[in-house]
Amino acid sequence: MQWTLKEQPNEDEVIVLAKALNIDPILAKLLVQRGIRTYKEARSFFRPDLNELHDPFLMKDMDKAADRILYAIEKKEKILVYGDYDVDGTTAVSLMYTYLQNKGVSPGFYIPDRYTEGYGLSYKGIDYASENEYSLLVILDCGIKAVDKIKYANERGIDCIICDHHRPGLELPQAAAILNPKRTDCSYPYKELCGCGIGFKLIQAIAQRLQEPPSVTYPFLDLVATAIGADIVPITGENRIMAYHGLNVINTSPRPGIEALRSSLQKNCLTITDVVFVIAPRINAAGRMNHGRFAVELLICSDASEANRKSQQIEYHNTDRKYTDQSITEEALLQIENNKAEEQYSTIVYEPHWHKGVIGIVASRLIETYYRPTIVFTESGEYLAASARSVRGFDIYKAIEACAPFIEQFGGHKYAAGLTLKKENFQSFKKAFENVVRQTLSPECRKPCLSIDSEMSFESITPKFYRILKQFAPFGPGNMKPVFQTCNVKDSGFARTVGNDDKHLKCKIVELNTGYAIESIGFNMGYTIENMSKEKFDIAYTLNENTWNNKTSIQLQLKDLQF
Repeated sequence: MQWTLKEQPNEDEVIVLAKALNIDPILAKLLVQRGIRTYKEARSFFRPDLNELHDPFLMKDMDKAADRILYAIEKKEKILVYGDYDVDGTTAVSLMYTYLQNKGVSPGFYIPDRYTEGYGLSYKGIDYASENEYSLLVILDCGIKAVDKIKYANERGIDCIICDHHRPGLELPQAAAILNPKRTDCSYPYKELCGCGIGFKLIQAIAQRLQEPPSVTYPFLDLVATAIGADIVPITGENRIMAYHGLNVINTSPRPGIEALRSSLQKNCLTITDVVFVIAPRINAAGRMNHGRFAVELLICSDASEANRKSQQIEYHNTDRKYTDQSITEEALLQIENNKAEEQYSTIVYEPHWHKGVIGIVASRLIETYYRPTIVFTESGEYLAASARSVRGFDIYKAIEACAPFIEQFGGHKYAAGLTLKKENFQSFKKAFENVVRQTLSPECRKPCLSIDSEMSFESITPKFYRILKQFAPFGPGNMKPVFQTCNVKDSGFARTVGNDDKHLKCKIVELNTGYAIESIGFNMGYTIENMSKEKFDIAYTLNENTWNNKTSIQLQLKDLQF
């Protein structure tokens, strides 16, 4: 793995900020790297303020969307809340459904079946709305490209409000309102909201119209924080504020569904990492292995015992998901090896029997072995469906878009996308995609890179230093957990491997220049133990806490070693 030291900020700026905040210059450096240069900016960063959220009516069409929903409430129209089957979609549906319930409405909700309907707004969903006399469809986390389907809904007398964050196509649907900060004609100040975040802005707008205090909407931030973590959107700006306060809701007064999901964690205070790796996969598992409506039923549940029962069903789906994605990953790796595809610039694999619900996870797993843009295909009726994942710095959405002649439909982001195509176009697409990647993938994107925030001596790792560092959270894209580098270290002599199959490394590392030593853990780094005893080395790591026998201490979480 290649290490690159981030651009180091102006030393005078760092010293001024360190003195103003009375903190270690390394911490001040981390702040300046994040664009924080003054005491006021630092205070805003460390104490995210809900009052700094933007006025929802700055978003294009927000007035139309809020007024249309209020009109429907007044006229007692039937409202159907429609959303995608992933975490962002199901949390957004749960948020809007529960908020409307609180307003005395009895809305319906609809989640498309991943296998029979596919991603996004479906004709089957519109038919369901028509047959059940719904006159207003609130569409969350999808719909921005559903030009023909929105026309189909309009022809059936159904008004549609779209709340989406994916990139729009050249033509926008003829909906009653389209909320999407990525619209070219939308001047909303923050462009990186997730689907659930846009749903939250909509209920903020409705609350404003009703002259309700902003606090009415705050209990819904647990759902927004979950979606922000799961959808891997930048944790900057509004997302940081909502994630910060959403985590507070999760930790102090979570809804019964989230409380049931977090019960397996023996922790009093959940972090965004816990949400990403524990809560979100379980919500996702419902849509991957069965149906996304089960996730919504859990999240809108108001009874604790019922929520516990539903979460146990979802836990079963999550266990099934783990086994399935592991077995498919093994098959995919074997396919790459048998096809002698190791020298390709991209990875494209396909088996008709692979489970559509986990191919996105498999694509991410394959990148861990073959670090390159990856697409995993499976059969979906008369078409092939695929999930695509990218490597750092490469826009896989644009690469797929360049192969549009061979594709039926696609959508997504820079680093993750989905697509469908006809079976007879698979080989043509595969060849075209490889050519696009070969021509546009820069050399620095072809190997994994570890970005180092700062060099640091173990002397700086004090309880005060770590206490302030923890306040940089929540971490995520745009505000990643800082990675430090310390050179010229050695093992104290007691390194050992731990865990199943001795996969992990447990050791105490000594900094030769100072003599300071600190406990360390390296996940999936057990293979390094033989070299550790032979020579000195350099380490890249993050800091975390380890609790053992009721005693908590700071430890290094190793990211890589260089001998």
